[in-house]
Amino acid sequence: MKTITINIPDTVDFDDKDALMAIASRLYEKGKLSLGQAAELVGLSKGAFMEILGTYGVSVFNYPSSDLDRDVENAKSYNL
Repeated sequence: MKTITINIPDTVDFDDKDALMAIASRLYEKGKLSLGQAAELVGLSKGAFMEILGTYGVSVFNYPSSDLDRDVENAKSYNL
C-alpha cells in the first residue's frame, strides 16, 4: 500500500477522516478502487461508506452511461 503525506493549513477545518473520505470517494468514482477497497481505506463497512458517499457528491451506482444505454436496449429486446 502507498503512503502519502499531505500538509493542510491549520486554518482549514479538515480532519484525517475527511481527507481519507474525499480521496476514497474520488478514487471510487473514477473506478480506481472498488466499493470494498474504498471503504477499507477509510476504515468503514461497505454499508457505512455507501451511506456517506452522497455527501461527497458521489453516487453509489458507479456505472458509465454507456452501460445504462446498453442495459436499456437489452431490456427492450425482451417481450414480457
